[in-house]
Amino acid sequence: MKNEELENDQQINIELPEHLAEGIYVNLAMIAHSPTEFVIDFISVLPGMPKAKVRSRIVTSPEHAKRLLLALKDNIEKYEANFGKIKVGEEPIRFPMNFGGTMGEA
Repeated sequence: MKNEELENDQQINIELPEHLAEGIYVNLAMIAHSPTEFVIDFISVLPGMPKAKVRSRIVTSPEHAKRLLLALKDNIEKYEANFGKIKVGEEPIRFPMNFGGTMGEA
């Protein structure tokens, strides 16, 4: 058997701990990178709240960041085929974000 065939036959058993199974709502991601890593901060920004909290930080290799990009692209295409195009606003996100409520002060 070739190495490629061996790798394809191996299965990974993925465990999802109960405390992570529910998930965490985020509506903003900020991305930074160095020559060896990509850092993705997933953030929850809520209306009228003066602070936004980083809910999760992922540090990964450039190769895995590219794989994530391709997997997201594939899943978005499948989603849009089933449910229609996802509309994205044309204006870039500005900071601080304003949800139309009272602006908080830092």
